Amino acid sequence: MYKNNWTPYKARDIDAFMATYTKDIKLYNFPNDLRSEGQEPMKESYKSFFESTPDLHCKILYRIVTGNKIIDHELVTANGCTFKAVAVYETENGLICKVTL
Repeated sequence: MYKNNWTPYKARDIDAFMATYTKDIKLYNFPNDLRSEGQEPMKESYKSFFESTPDLHCKILYRIVTGNKIIDHELVTANGCTFKAVAVYETENGLICKVTL
């Protein structure tokens, strides 16, 4: 699941990407600011992001997996800028149910 969401992310395949998330996925801005809830708002946000960032590239520098949590330290390129980011994923029944960025 979380390993499988990188292939559609890199390919910008929004439907395959969203298939790795629960129907009630919650997306937070760190530390606990709810950005969106449910697949439709997240899908629209990522679809727009994929379409507006032709140079989008993300590389996992380091990954920690503990229980149902995955913490990725990432190197991201978007809109001509390269920066490091941290993403925290929580899983439920093989799907991602919460993301904190």
